[in-house]
Amino acid sequence: MGVMEILVSTLEAVPGYRVAQVLGVVKGSTVRSKHLGKDLLAGLRTLVGGELPEYTEMLQEAREVAEARMLEEARRLGAHAVLGVRYATASVMQGAAEILVYGTAVRLEPAREV
Repeated sequence: MGVMEILVSTLEAVPGYRVAQVLGVVKGSTVRSKHLGKDLLAGLRTLVGGELPEYTEMLQEAREVAEARMLEEARRLGAHAVLGVRYATASVMQGAAEILVYGTAVRLEPAREV
């Protein structure tokens, strides 16, 4: 049996479907920091400006981990979708950030035409 595909959306509704059951808020988070050497390299890059690829990569990985954790929670609840998805970030300490992703786990059914 394969892994159940769960729709993830920032929308509050899915066209053509209605929310049959609200299962509750699901969330995932992670705290990440960079290696000291990469942190120093990024610090030097701030002197000349531009993108800091070390931090871009770190935050992308953190978003993926946080979203996977949220989806695992939704799977355990038997959700078809997670709606109203939002991301938040907070600095935990110098060079470390928390990424939080959350939304509402729901079961969907096709909308009935009137």
